[in-house]
Amino acid sequence: MLDMKFPPASSLTNAGLRNSIENHEDKGQTQTPRYRELVEEDARRHGKKLDFDKSIQHLTDAAKLGRFTTYGALAAASEVPWSQARRLMDGANGHLDKLLSICHSRGIPLLTAICVNQEGVKTGDLNEGALAGFVNGAQRLGLSVIDGHAFLKDCQKQCFEWAQRTAS
Repeated sequence: MLDMKFPPASSLTNAGLRNSIENHEDKGQTQTPRYRELVEEDARRHGKKLDFDKSIQHLTDAAKLGRFTTYGALAAASEVPWSQARRLMDGANGHLDKLLSICHSRGIPLLTAICVNQEGVKTGDLNEGALAGFVNGAQRLGLSVIDGHAFLKDCQKQCFEWAQRTAS
C-alpha cells in the first residue's frame, strides 16, 4: 500500500521524481513501496524506446534457460536496433541502471548481472567498465560490494537459482 502522505509519483515533475528517488537511495529506502512506485514511474517516463517490462521478461527467460544474454539481444527484445539502443543502455540513469533499480525495488535478483557483451556470453564476464557500472549501480541501491567480480558472480548465481524456482 502506498503512503498517502506523498503525492502520487505520476504527479511529480521530472525533477521532483528524480529528487525523490535520490532521497530514497540516500536514506537506504530502496525496497519500500514508495521507492518502487517512483522508479516504475521514472521507467515509464524515460524508457525512451527500450521497454523495461520486455527487458525484464527477456532477462527472466534467459535466466530460466541458465544462459547469459547480450546487450544486443536485450535491445532486440524491445525491437530497437543496437545502433539506436547502444547509447541508451549504459551510464547513470541508462536502461541497465534503471533496470537495477526496478529489480531491486521488486525484490528480485539483479537480472542485469546476466546481460553481458558478446565476448562474455559464454562465461558471464564483464569488461572493467561494465563491471564498474554494475557495481556502482548496486552500491547506489545500498548494497555492499567488496569484490566486484565476486559480487557479479554471486548475483548471476542468484538470477539462475531464482529463475529455476519461479519456473517450477
